[in-house]
Amino acid sequence: MAILSSRFASPTGALCASLLLVLGLESAALAQETSMAENKATDEIAFSADKLDYEFATDTVKASGNVIARREGYTLRADAISWDRRSGKVMASGNIRSVGPEGDTAYGDSIEVTESLRDGIIENMLLVLKDGSRLAANKGTRVDGKMTLEGAAYTPCAVEGPDGCPKDPSWQVKAVKVVYDPVKKRVKYEGARIELFGLPVIPLPGLSHPAETAAGSGFLVPNLRFSRNNGVEIEQGYYWRLSENRDLLLSAHVFSDVAPMAQARYRAWEDKGAFQITGYATYSQKVSTSGTGAIGKDVFRGYIDGAGKFQFTPNWSASASVRLATDRTFLRRYDISRDDRLRNNINVERIDDNSYFAFNGWGVQTLRTGDRQALQPIALPEIDYRLRLTDPVLGGKVQLQANSLLIGRTSGQDTRRAFASGRWDLRTLTGLGQEVNFTVLGRGDVYHSDENLTTITPSYRGESGWQGRGSAAAAVDMRWPFVGEAFGGTQIVTPRVQLVSAYTSSNLKMPNEDARAVDLEDSNLFALNRFAGYDRIEDNVRLTYGLDWSIKGKESSFDFNIGQSYRLSNKTAIFPDGTGLSGKVSDIVGHSEFRFRDIVKLTHRFRLDKDSFAIRRNELDATVGTRGTYVQAGYLRLNRDIGANIEDLADREEIRLAGRVRLARYWSLFGSTIIDLTDQNEDPFSISDGYEPIRHRLGVAYDDDCLSIAVTWRRDYQPTGDARQGNTFLFRLEFKNLGV
Repeated sequence: MAILSSRFASPTGALCASLLLVLGLESAALAQETSMAENKATDEIAFSADKLDYEFATDTVKASGNVIARREGYTLRADAISWDRRSGKVMASGNIRSVGPEGDTAYGDSIEVTESLRDGIIENMLLVLKDGSRLAANKGTRVDGKMTLEGAAYTPCAVEGPDGCPKDPSWQVKAVKVVYDPVKKRVKYEGARIELFGLPVIPLPGLSHPAETAAGSGFLVPNLRFSRNNGVEIEQGYYWRLSENRDLLLSAHVFSDVAPMAQARYRAWEDKGAFQITGYATYSQKVSTSGTGAIGKDVFRGYIDGAGKFQFTPNWSASASVRLATDRTFLRRYDISRDDRLRNNINVERIDDNSYFAFNGWGVQTLRTGDRQALQPIALPEIDYRLRLTDPVLGGKVQLQANSLLIGRTSGQDTRRAFASGRWDLRTLTGLGQEVNFTVLGRGDVYHSDENLTTITPSYRGESGWQGRGSAAAAVDMRWPFVGEAFGGTQIVTPRVQLVSAYTSSNLKMPNEDARAVDLEDSNLFALNRFAGYDRIEDNVRLTYGLDWSIKGKESSFDFNIGQSYRLSNKTAIFPDGTGLSGKVSDIVGHSEFRFRDIVKLTHRFRLDKDSFAIRRNELDATVGTRGTYVQAGYLRLNRDIGANIEDLADREEIRLAGRVRLARYWSLFGSTIIDLTDQNEDPFSISDGYEPIRHRLGVAYDDDCLSIAVTWRRDYQPTGDARQGNTFLFRLEFKNLGV
């Protein structure tokens, strides 16, 4: 018999008692001549009703009008209840609601239960589970608390819309027979099939799933994908809940064009922290990234990804992450990740109110086709300690720091470094409202390096053997905010001036491992040292000046800053040409941001050439729209003319677009694209013609409270080894409370 979706709607009925009468077995015995004193208190049934009658001839208790019966954690509500004390049967009719000890509620047209109120039969039943999901059936039988339903349907979806009107569930499972165990909190089916929007689409023999929000062991809904690399892919997973704090996910990926792949993910939550580890493994042919074709026979290929963090005490913690792949194209070939480097880290920290200690280690696996793995650094250990003195010195704060680092390579330059520094900061306000910050810094370094000639870029090598360096810096930084009304809001104009005098005994003798990516931006314009990292120290006398301007309204805001620096000394700068800092006068940098409610956010960063005012950096990010419908756009153009021997600072131009359009309440269309606009004028080593798509995707999705469906088309344009360019189609179907 078909189960109509309207059967999932909750019954209604008034339960306002005008008369409360509690009757146990002992009080019923007062109307009889037989004493019931030997009955135990646990045999009592408590009644409340508008009217209560007792028939001596048939030994039957009849209650009517908002009846409530309770016994051993079970509660039965109905318009009328008849209790035959001889047979022990309890019959109920009219607006029936039976609640079990686990909080699950059964509704029906009529019900026959034993006097324990635990076991019985319900006609035309609706069972509402504790998590809000619903089971409807033509007939339901409860034995020892376990429910068996015939001709049943299950759904966790809402059956009422926001307006309170009934609505059909997005999906439901229909079955010949359903068994619900409230103790194990498990629902099992016989002859089950899933219906989407009323259409039967997926048969599910042997289906079972947890009847609560917590995950339970079982098979997951398969995922379907098609790609140029692997053909049709079906992913089938099995979730195994090992305990309350541990689980294991096993997945098989079966492809039409290549060998299958296995995947496993293990997670654990402990008292002090948590960790998880994921692995992939297959046996397939590996293709050279140099384009020379297949390498040998089929080989083992895989990837491992693990991370965890533990908080041992309020001060001490430790974390680690590991990412390793067997080859450079495995992640892209199987669409696992697009990272071009895999970073591994171990970290131990101690933090309190006035000190910080860290022990770190890093290792990097490169996936870039032109990089040699032997030249990738292994940083172990890196030790950093900082101490802030609690007693102020001349009214200012003092921080001491000690740092050491060892960098090794399997075939390349090795570097060891240690330094100690002390810094004093004082912040004060003048009577005119000026904020003035004073800073004094002193530092001493010692380095040792060997095999320096293996480093390709000469400015990064330093000199072999032991080297020492001393440095000192002093700075005065003044801001003067002016506040007033403008455009219906509050306007703040803040001129800023900074004077820095820095000296160092040596720079280029030291190897440069962590200060290579240097570029003038609005974020580091007023930094004491505009080199990233510790291996290079800016040493000159300079004046930096800028202006901050902000307007805050009721629904919108605008922030803008601009600045430049001027070197007062004639000492040759060690900044590479093209970074905006190599000349006596720096380039002009700035940043602006406009916001309107949560609908519009526009951000712009720029750098102008100090002589020609040519745009050396032009970066725009825009987000317009609501959560359901929006467009995101990003544009970046770097025209810095930095030498080709400076890594990671090549000029480029690209545009990024993404958006989502809500077509209906639950339906939406989404897409994104990245286009490389770089040509040989910007990067002499680029083979792009100025318009080279990198990848794009387009999809449609349905999302409501219990169902998510998405169909996505993605195209990749850049082949690498066996990760070929081409199309990928992904179909995703996710059911709430069905699997994990």
